[in-house]
Amino acid sequence: MASAMFCRQCEQAARGVGCDVMGNCGKDPQVSALLDLMIHGLQGVALYASGARELGAKDQEVDRFMLDGLFTRVTNVNFDPEDIARRLQKCYQMKEKAKSLYEQTYRQQKGGEAPQLTEEAALWQPAAGTQALIDQGKEHGVLTWHQDPNLLSTIEILIYGLLGMGAFAWHAAEMGKEDDGVYEFIHRSLAATTNGATPLEEFVNLSLECGKWNLRTMELLYDGHAENFQAPEPMKVNLGTRGGKGIVVSGHDLPMLEEILKQSEGKGIYVYTHGEMLPANGYPGLRKYPHFAGHFGTAWQNQARELPDFKGAIVFNTNCIQKPDPSYTDRLFTWGEVAWPGIPHLEGHDFTPVIDKALALPDLPENPGQEILVGFGHEAVFKVAGTVVDAVKNGLVKRFFLIGGCDGAKAGRNYYTELAEKVPKDCVILTLACGKNRFNRLEFGDIGGIPRLLDVGQCNDAYSAIRIAVALADAFQCEVNDLPLSMILSWYEQKAHVILLTLLHLGIKGIRLGPTLPAYVSPAVLDFLVQNYDLGPITTPDEDLRHALGQ
Repeated sequence: MASAMFCRQCEQAARGVGCDVMGNCGKDPQVSALLDLMIHGLQGVALYASGARELGAKDQEVDRFMLDGLFTRVTNVNFDPEDIARRLQKCYQMKEKAKSLYEQTYRQQKGGEAPQLTEEAALWQPAAGTQALIDQGKEHGVLTWHQDPNLLSTIEILIYGLLGMGAFAWHAAEMGKEDDGVYEFIHRSLAATTNGATPLEEFVNLSLECGKWNLRTMELLYDGHAENFQAPEPMKVNLGTRGGKGIVVSGHDLPMLEEILKQSEGKGIYVYTHGEMLPANGYPGLRKYPHFAGHFGTAWQNQARELPDFKGAIVFNTNCIQKPDPSYTDRLFTWGEVAWPGIPHLEGHDFTPVIDKALALPDLPENPGQEILVGFGHEAVFKVAGTVVDAVKNGLVKRFFLIGGCDGAKAGRNYYTELAEKVPKDCVILTLACGKNRFNRLEFGDIGGIPRLLDVGQCNDAYSAIRIAVALADAFQCEVNDLPLSMILSWYEQKAHVILLTLLHLGIKGIRLGPTLPAYVSPAVLDFLVQNYDLGPITTPDEDLRHALGQ
């Protein structure tokens, strides 16, 4: 039976339950229905692709499209119904291609006709026209995935993990970094969600396996960045503007940023980052461009308030877009999986329209700003590891706090600012992802030359934070859970969700998560996480600090 909109995949779920009238992210019921249908379509692709892989056959186009489809479904990525409708037609084509591969391979190996797959997703055919697809999508909302609330919760945990991992894998594949095991797991696990008889324990195991494969995916992504742009190094970033033409790039994608830098070189245009592009300023291979001018603005949720003041051209390249303010829609472009109705979408890597627009717009003012440090990836930290270890052994550094994750607009996130401010002066703060924008402009000083605030990078760089934690454990010959380390994380969307699955896969306990716990985690599943991983919600900065410091 068709149902109204219901979405609870992000931290902004209305009333802590789910968005059922309009998404707090900005998507309307029509877009929500189309994105629900995308999951249904991808399940069909996965059923046939997984079946073909069991027979030893695979197809790169099918694999790559799976990443496209998963990324499209991530929060704050695609809000354009016509664009999603086109992608759904492509999804059907990929399902049929995977089906043909499965059937042909079976005939070649077994000498007979392949068993017919009877799951609804395997039989899906897209309706004709966008409105008909919307109507079709209403039949496949999240509440149809399973009737048992605990099984539904574990299925959601797995699927949302696949969305986040798919986004990371998309970025890695863009640089030629792929692992066939990642594709095999995505197909196999997504196919499992179509079987109503799969037991809860299996979905729990698949979710932890998702964390395992996400660790591998983030490693591939880090390697791609480091090989193309050199490993991040501590560098100062100016938060002001330089007099002249300007382009600001928002999102996460580094190869796309470099293309803009290459194509705008020598044209009198300064290029700036925004939002989660801030860590790009720590890569020597990007900073070599003299017109890479620094960073503009803060976190994604402030874009509609900040970008009207940027008079140059604006490009969004991945997730984190929200409804544009009318004052800058005439100079806004989208690229990659991002789409917004009425906004020009760039295909490929020709950024001439952005450059031409920037040249036609007024100059930005000469307005130097504050400078902050970025670039503390694990390789940079390893170079001073001896100093850090000695500082701990000598009592100069008492504890490490990992305070990071997604930022967001909902009330309660000032907790992270207050927490960072109250962390004792003999403690070091590691941070990453856009949550750092709550406090990365504050002055924290240093401990014996070690900055007290170490910006590890994007959410895409969570691999570095994990490597740092593991290296510290090795240095002190203990387990990560025995380190003087507290993880107090913020979350918003599915990339943060899958990073949490990776931490659970690694057996890390005692994580505090906020501002609220996921609405899709049922009471019984939450009890499992508390009992097995000591996972819990944040409380108040003072109380959580007392707990972390053993007071």
